[in-house]
Amino acid sequence: MSAPEPVFEAPWHAQLFALTVHLNESGLFDWPFWADRFGATLARHGLRRALNGGEDYFNAWLETLETLLIDAGHARPGDLRALRDGWEAAYLSTLHGDPVHLKAGQSV
Repeated sequence: MSAPEPVFEAPWHAQLFALTVHLNESGLFDWPFWADRFGATLARHGLRRALNGGEDYFNAWLETLETLLIDAGHARPGDLRALRDGWEAAYLSTLHGDPVHLKAGQSV
């Protein structure tokens, strides 16, 4: 018997999905609103290239979540960019297999 195929191609896909579900369950937005916004992003991206449910799909997911948070006033574009840059710097400076942590002052 072989191991089941992973549901997500990359850990960040699962983390992004879980974060979105958590924000929904916390009452930040309702799921139909999310689905409409995500559908519009997918349609916009699909006009330029086919989406395969992997990296491109979750990049569209992330774009939707960031835009939703900004439009609702829960985040500012500069904050999201700083947080993303901080995580990238932390990831690139972390040894393989070690947990990734933001340095003090990098969180938003």
